[in-house]
Amino acid sequence: MIHEIFMPALSSTMTEGKIVSWTKSPGDKVEKGETVVVVESDKADMDVESFYEGILATIVVGEGEVAPVGGTIALLAETEAEIEEAKQKAQQQQQGQPQTAAASETPSTPQPTPAAATAQNGASQAAASGQNGGRIVASPRARKLAKELKVDLNGLHGSGPYGRIVAEDVQAAAGQPVQPTATAVAPMPSAPAPSAVPSVPAQAPTTTAPAATSAPLGQVVPFNTLQGAVVRNMTASLQVPTFHVGYTITTDNLDALYKQIKSKGVTMTGLLAKAVAVTLQKHPLLYASYTEQGVQYNSNINVAVAVAMPGGGLITPVMRDADQMDIYSLSRSWKDLVARSRSKQLQPEEYSTGTFTLSNLGMFGVDRFDAILPPGQGSILAIGASRPQVVATDDGMMGVKRQMQVNITCDHRIIYGADAAAFLKDLADLIENNPQSLTL
Repeated sequence: MIHEIFMPALSSTMTEGKIVSWTKSPGDKVEKGETVVVVESDKADMDVESFYEGILATIVVGEGEVAPVGGTIALLAETEAEIEEAKQKAQQQQQGQPQTAAASETPSTPQPTPAAATAQNGASQAAASGQNGGRIVASPRARKLAKELKVDLNGLHGSGPYGRIVAEDVQAAAGQPVQPTATAVAPMPSAPAPSAVPSVPAQAPTTTAPAATSAPLGQVVPFNTLQGAVVRNMTASLQVPTFHVGYTITTDNLDALYKQIKSKGVTMTGLLAKAVAVTLQKHPLLYASYTEQGVQYNSNINVAVAVAMPGGGLITPVMRDADQMDIYSLSRSWKDLVARSRSKQLQPEEYSTGTFTLSNLGMFGVDRFDAILPPGQGSILAIGASRPQVVATDDGMMGVKRQMQVNITCDHRIIYGADAAAFLKDLADLIENNPQSLTL
């Protein structure tokens, strides 16, 4: 019997996926539950395992090529006698349904493919040995390099996030000079851990500004899968009636607290997320969402933070139940999310379950901006830079205080101006007068 291997839906928003690499070649034996292909969804790279046992007869969609969700990407034969029949079937399908090659890179020679189907992200919980429940956890580039250099990944120690085997590990095992590749964990252009306070040395612009790239001037470069997802989401968001409310918040006390506890691993992003989450406890409408039946009040305060990704697009790692976590655990969780977002190893629930979003451009020195509302959420808060300002004090004198501008964008179908203003007033009161409560 011949089994079709389909492009799986790895997230609720995924409409198409790109083949990153095949871990099997045509003619290879495939076991049920064995990883056969790595697929790039709109937000992450996922290992896809086979539903069936058999022989990989032919690959329909090669590495670097794109296929719609549900489209056939390979055929698996149960016996060698069925391989030729599977190849003929694949040719017939390709004649009727040509695949689209990703223009961002030249499709490599189809290397192998599997009987895929259920996606599992193995790297997120991998052990230091580079294995998870007996399954090798390695980057697509590392797998391909291991084949070329004939390096056995079994037992190889991974130096990537959570023990993931990366290309450098394979090169070292083969005795070759280590040459960092694009799939290695590279500095994130605008990695959050955004200090809304530019004066903090840890957030120097040189480490957060997007790296200079050699743009292909005069050419049209198609969107990658992540950028395409952003386009669809932003287009959908523009159908929602929104409004914006701004507020000026004095950050002197928050800055002082940050200097006291940053040596314990606390990030400014963690502090801001915690402050927002605690304030949201008093304003459930601000993290509610619109439905045709009415207002959907959410039971969890899940704070998402927008992060620009290398190569274009953005992702929103989510700090789930941020109001319930202490600031130290929250900051550790955020650092973990950022590390795994760099290597595209977040699970779908770690980037798609936000109920309120923060977007911080303060580290770039941006004074103020308006953010576009994410689909399915009621509010997003845009945070500008904290700067010294000359202001009138309560005693009628002039003084200098550090202040930042925040602007909230809300879905006007369920949230009104007074609701947003009340939230911002309470947030400002917490940050200005009682930031120490964030450490309790």
